[in-house]
Amino acid sequence: MADKDLRINGQIRVREVRLIRDDGEQGIMSTQEALELAQEQGLDLVEVAPQASPPVVKILNYGKFKFENEKKVRDSKKKQKLLKLKEIRMQPKIDDHDLDFKSKHVGEFLAEGNKVKVTIRFRGRELAHTELGLDVLKDVLARIEGEYVMDKPPAMEGRFMSMVLSPKAKQSKPLRPAEPAKQGDESPSKQEARPGETGREGQGNG
Repeated sequence: MADKDLRINGQIRVREVRLIRDDGEQGIMSTQEALELAQEQGLDLVEVAPQASPPVVKILNYGKFKFENEKKVRDSKKKQKLLKLKEIRMQPKIDDHDLDFKSKHVGEFLAEGNKVKVTIRFRGRELAHTELGLDVLKDVLARIEGEYVMDKPPAMEGRFMSMVLSPKAKQSKPLRPAEPAKQGDESPSKQEARPGETGREGQGNG
C-alpha cells in the first residue's frame, strides 16, 4: 500500500486494532488505547495492514517512516535506470585490436549487471557477406566465454546483425579444490617396490 493511502492517528476509525510493538509482540486492543500509547511516546499510530481483521497498526515516527519509504522508491528507480540495455556497434571488417577493445567493454557492461546488445553494421556490398559479421560475433563470444547468457542469438535486422547478452548468474559458493594427498599416503606400487629394490641390491653384491 502506498504511503498516501495509509491512515494514521485519528484517521483510524475502527473499534479495535492489532498492535505490533517494536520487539515483535502483538496484541488486540481498542483503537483509543493504542492511540494513547502512541501519544505517550510522542509518536504516531499508523495502520499498516487495513485489510486484516482487526487492522494491524504500529507505533512509529510517521514522518521518518514516509521519508525512508520514499528514499527506497527513489533508489529503486535509480537502479533501474542504471541497469539498462547497452549497445556496442562494430563493423564486419574490424581489426583484432579494436575487437579485443570492444569485447572488453562488453564484458565490463555485463559485470555491472547490464544487458548488452552487440551489433554489426553492414554497408553497401558488405550485405553480400553477412557471414563475416557472424564470425565477428562468434569471436566476441569466445573472448567473453563464461561471462554471459544468450538472450537473443545473432539475427539480421535490416542492415544490422545483432545479438543480446545478459550477465551470467554468479555462483554462490566457489568449488573447493581437491585436497593434496597426505605425505603418509603412498600408492601400493611404491610400497611394493621397496622389497624389490633391496633384492636387486643383494643380487648386485653377489
